[in-house]
Amino acid sequence: MNPTSHPHRVVIIGAGFGGLEAARRLGHQAVEVTLIDRSNHHVFQPLLYQVAGAALDTSQIAWPIRRVLHQFKNITTLMAEVNGVDMAGKTVMLDDETRIPYDTLVIATGATHAYFGHDEWAPFAPGLKTLGDALSIRQHLLTVFEQAEREPDPNKRQTLQTIVVIGAGATGVELACTIAELAREEMPGEFRRVDTRQTRVIVVEAAARVLSSFPESLAGYVQHTMEQLGVTLMLNCPVTECHAEGVICKDKRIDAGAVFWAAGVRASPAAQWLGASADKAGRVKVERDLTVPAHPDIFVIGDTALVEQENGKPVPGLAPAAKQQGRYVAEVISARLNHHFAPRPFQYRNYGNLSTIGKHTAVVDFGRVKLRGRMAWVVWALAHIYFLIGVRNRLLVALNWLWLYIKGDRAARIILSRKT
Repeated sequence: MNPTSHPHRVVIIGAGFGGLEAARRLGHQAVEVTLIDRSNHHVFQPLLYQVAGAALDTSQIAWPIRRVLHQFKNITTLMAEVNGVDMAGKTVMLDDETRIPYDTLVIATGATHAYFGHDEWAPFAPGLKTLGDALSIRQHLLTVFEQAEREPDPNKRQTLQTIVVIGAGATGVELACTIAELAREEMPGEFRRVDTRQTRVIVVEAAARVLSSFPESLAGYVQHTMEQLGVTLMLNCPVTECHAEGVICKDKRIDAGAVFWAAGVRASPAAQWLGASADKAGRVKVERDLTVPAHPDIFVIGDTALVEQENGKPVPGLAPAAKQQGRYVAEVISARLNHHFAPRPFQYRNYGNLSTIGKHTAVVDFGRVKLRGRMAWVVWALAHIYFLIGVRNRLLVALNWLWLYIKGDRAARIILSRKT
């Protein structure tokens, strides 16, 4: 290398599971890494619903990016919004018109809510993708009970105590169950006018069953368990209207105090930045080595990428998949710089599919091995604790779950206002 030339510059956009894994794998290597994210923290998205349901505090599932990467002196972290990519000039454009040059670009910008052409529903049915979303949902959820306590009209009070969750995938199921447990098992007796056990939690789903990514046997168990928790399931019932008073589903009006969205996602605008081919969800169609076609210097990973497996099915948008892709991209970059043979095309290793149904039970699909009930919940809990960052957070979350399991007491039920 020419002594006057700069080190190889790798820019990573997004500090989710994939971006953070790529950055950590490139730490201490002979590259100059710039990690850009609109937030200053990495959040463990699979547990966002527990923040929304007041079971966990924000600091237990989120960590400052700078702290996570502070030991890697070759990594610079920037908190900024990316507006686009200049592929000809090989720069990333920020919202303040700053340009960050790159030799290799890794885009790991994740996904956001998809309202299927009805973005006007967003103010009435917030989704759950960020820490801010989780806090907003928690705030709204707790506030409707306070409003119900002040409401003298019993009919209006029941409307306030009606919570609708749109979507019966993993996020919708987990969110609905934690809300049902909060209202029916942990809050009774705390209000004088409101009987929180009368809270209606309704899950509205366009498909014929819950958890479509799981085998039917496990999905049937989940449906039965949800109904035992007091969750009402409205299947084969696509939402046709969403407004401030509730939703309309198959011409049936449901008045509600709160509506939450868990029905679909769309990728970040990375495909637009690159002028690349994408699927209906906006995911960039990448090569087997996770590069953009005709642009070997640009990688796209995680929820932003459409990665086809050998069986033709896309790699699922799960945290383990994003981490595997981030690790693979770091290996490819390292091999190129060291003039080694390129790694084999990316292959996703499926370690199983897990979903919890409240604080006592879960379902786990390991392929041939399928678990349900309390044993599955133990597996689910251990897997999630393992993926948390830092011993402190693992201990705090484990102790929180143990306390919640035994006592049913959620300490994060704090409503923040401008006064507080």
